Parts: sequence; structure tokens; C-alpha cells
Amino acid sequence: MRIPDETRAQLSVKFAVLFPHLNERQRRLLMAAEARGLGHGGIRAVARAAEASETTVRKGVLELEAGEDPLGRVRRQGGGRKRVADVDPGLRPALLALVEPDERGDPMSPLRWTVKSTRTLARELTRAGHRVGADTVADLLREEGFSLQANTKTIEGSQHPDRDAQFRYLNEQAREHRDAGQPVISVDAKKKELVGEFKNQGRQWRPAGAPVAVHVHDFADPQLGKAIPYGIYDLAANTGWVNVGTDHDTAAFAVESIRRWWRGQGQDAYPQATRLLITADAGGSNGYRTRAWKLELAQLSAETGLSITVCHLPPGTSKWNKIEHRLFSHITMNWRGRPLTSHEVILQTIAATTTRTGLRVDAALDTNAYPTGVRIGDAEMAALPLTRHAFHGDWNYVLHPRPAVPAARTPQTPEPEWDQALLSDPALTGMSRQQLDDLTETLAADGDTRRGRPPRLSFPEQVLATVLHLRVALAAEPLAVLFASSRTAMHRTLLKNRRLLKAHGIIIPPATTPPVALSALQARVHTQTRESNSKIKTTS
Repeated sequence: MRIPDETRAQLSVKFAVLFPHLNERQRRLLMAAEARGLGHGGIRAVARAAEASETTVRKGVLELEAGEDPLGRVRRQGGGRKRVADVDPGLRPALLALVEPDERGDPMSPLRWTVKSTRTLARELTRAGHRVGADTVADLLREEGFSLQANTKTIEGSQHPDRDAQFRYLNEQAREHRDAGQPVISVDAKKKELVGEFKNQGRQWRPAGAPVAVHVHDFADPQLGKAIPYGIYDLAANTGWVNVGTDHDTAAFAVESIRRWWRGQGQDAYPQATRLLITADAGGSNGYRTRAWKLELAQLSAETGLSITVCHLPPGTSKWNKIEHRLFSHITMNWRGRPLTSHEVILQTIAATTTRTGLRVDAALDTNAYPTGVRIGDAEMAALPLTRHAFHGDWNYVLHPRPAVPAARTPQTPEPEWDQALLSDPALTGMSRQQLDDLTETLAADGDTRRGRPPRLSFPEQVLATVLHLRVALAAEPLAVLFASSRTAMHRTLLKNRRLLKAHGIIIPPATTPPVALSALQARVHTQTRESNSKIKTTS
């Protein structure tokens, strides 16, 4: 029988009050009487409450049950064997040197690399000349404020300075979309799962002695392979969609999962929708640096007619993604202790996941091939109908619903003559040519005195390239093509001039929608890089 904690607490108070007024025999008999009254488990409970030995309590019980006058001496004050910690003053410091942070101990001691159990510590102390047992070591550790501790996941690594600001911005975007009746979804890929008779963490109720037999080793079955669940969680509707892939977790697979959610759930739930907000992690197949992710989203936007806004969680905060604790955690609990023997089992288990708050989940199998190593060229990136938000445009951006790549010219179509003056078109820069000249003049004093290697562009061209970069989200690669420069020089130019603008307190607001004139620039980049082998591998 388990003795309630309240009972032990009451006994501790009683013993603390009475023991100073009782001799050794009386204390022993008092503890014995309390232990007999508690029944089974009483001896241990009383010993802990009185901070005495169980042997002492048990001896008192035997005296009471003998029915004779209790015998035994009354120990004089200070009598009895001295505590080993009092006899050996060096014991406590030696123990602390072993268990406190490593820098306090001997760096060459093999104990540094072993489990510091009380038996191990007692053996090491005895070897050092401090004869002591494991129980005494445990008592000394408790007196010094030590207890058994497990590892805790609290270290997140370096934090981005704008982490909290990005979370606030993301929440504002989600609230604005939700209040306007527009869909808001959280997306992510769940951990890949082995398909077959493999151990799955957790336990389920089964007949005693009849656990489910699974393979000893976790080697993927070449026939069944792995399952890649990619989830979409609708924050407003509290519904989930999981696309279970069988090939690779790529950007194309991630966007195809969103496409299937829209066709299966989204367009029915939001028939009047014109916009879609996606919150996603900063890395992986849906990372903010992944070119293929943006390209695939642009194609989805063109298909659905939706303006797709993406807000990424700051780096290192993937565990804060809504889908993790509102969808994936419940799926994991639902199939705990159950081998995922087939894709059908995975689908049915996911679809059966519910919560008391009303979560509903649909699942579908995706057997399409999603090859890795897809390369996205500069021309394709320059042609994207993408605009960046004023706040952290790398994390927050919009894909607009129009064709992502300009239509290819036929051999009979003459190539239009390129006019370099188009780069300074007010529709692209957001300012008149006179205002652009004034801006260049304002920055020229500091810009021309910068040290370093001579730039390949004149200073007015550098300013114009920076304005186009900030205004219409042209990256360094297409800008290098348009200005007949190199990637390295353009990257250096943009970095330098962005700092220069910040020092002067000048802000170039991004365009809310891609200007029509941008298509001419995209066509120029497409023409110039059509035969180029300069490609950048996408992250998958």
C-alpha cells in the first residue's frame, strides 16, 4: 500500500515536535506505534518521515509485539558511532570534486567518462583513501543539494536579432488574412517513417506476454521503402491534410502537397478566397533560400489565381511551427507502439487522428517521382512574379497569379531591340528619373570615397541596380546580366549600397505588385542566359 504524501508530511511534523523531548527508547517505540498503525509499508514511510533507519523502526515494532517490558539502554548524549563525514573531514570535498563540473575534477581521471552512480563514486572515494559506502554517498549528495537529473532541451543556439519581431509580423499577417476570410495554413514535412515490421516508439494495450514482434534492425525494406508525410494544417478550420510521399522530400513535393490540399479541402472551405498565407520553416524543402520552392509556388499561384504570401519562421525555431503541436504530435500519439506495416496502415492511422477540440485529418498517398538535383537558372528566377515585403523580404514575400516565365519567342519572331534606358523606367524604380539623379547625388559623396577594388559599374549604375534590387526584388544574378557585370561584383555592390542607404536613413519600399515593365527585363535576362550553363542547384 502506498502511504500518501500528506500522511508522511504530518508524521514529519509530529516527530520534529516530540523527538527533542524523548530519549532513544521512547523515540523508537513512538515510531513503531505509528508504523503499526499505517500497516503495510508503514516501516519505510515512518523511517523516511523520521529520517531514521528502517532497522531501528523494525526493532521497535518487534519490542511492541513481544509483549514484554521494552529493554535496551538509553544512549547518553553524544553516544553512538560517529558519522563518517565527521570522522573524515576530507570526504565531502573529495566527493564534490568528483560530481561537480568537470573543471573541478581531475582532467585525467577515467571517472569523467563513466556513469557517476553512488556505487561508482563510493568505489572511487575508497580507492582514494576515503572508506565509504554507496548509501552514505547518496546521503551526502542530498545534503549538498544534489539530485538525479536528466538532460533538458533548452539550448537553441544563436538567436537571430529579429526573431521576436518576425514572430510578431507573422502573427499580424495571419490575423489580417484570417479576419478577411482568407485561408492561413502551416506546412512542414514530418519525420520519414520506415514502412514494414519495424519498432515504433510507445506502448499499446495488448494481452500480457504477447507484444508485437518486429525486426531487430531498422534497415529499410527495398520493396516498401519509406513514407514521407508532408502536412498542411488549416489554422482557422482546425483541419489537417497529409500527403504521404514515397520518393523524395523536394520543393516540388512540398508544393504538390499544398496543391492537393487546395483541391481536396481548401477551395471548398474558402470558395471566395483570393489570397493564401503559408507559414513555413526557414529550411528544408520549403526553405526561404530554396529557388525551386518559389518557382513551384509561382506555378501554383498561376493555376489557382491566388496571391500566395509566404512568411517563414526565423531560423532555429521550427519547433514553434503550429503544425508541430497541433497536428504532427497527435498523429505520433495515435500510432505509438504500432508498426507501420504498409502505406495503407499509415494513411488509415493518420485519417483516424482526432482530438477533443475537433481536429479532423485527411491523408492521401503520393507515388509520383520527385527527383533531386533540379537546377533553377537565373532567368527563371528573374521571371518570377515575386514581390518582397518591406520587413525582411527574404522571409516574407508574395507570389502573384500570373505566368511565371515569359512566353518563348518563335524563330520567326524578331528579337526586340534592347534599350538600356528601360532600367530606369519610373514604373520599375518607383521614382522619376530626376528623383533617381537626386538620390545618386546624395549618395555620391560617401559612395565615391569607399575604398576597395574598383567596381565594374559606374556609381549611378550601382545606385540604379540597388534600387531595382529593393524595389522589384531582382536578385544579384539577373542584375549582373542586365548590367553586364559579374555576380561577385554585383553582390558586393548591393551589400555596399544597402549599407549606404541605411546610413542616410533612406528606404526604398518594395512594389506591392510586379510592374508590367518588369516583363521586358525578365525577357532580356531569359534571352541573355538561354545558352548559359550558369545554374545554381536547388535545396531539396
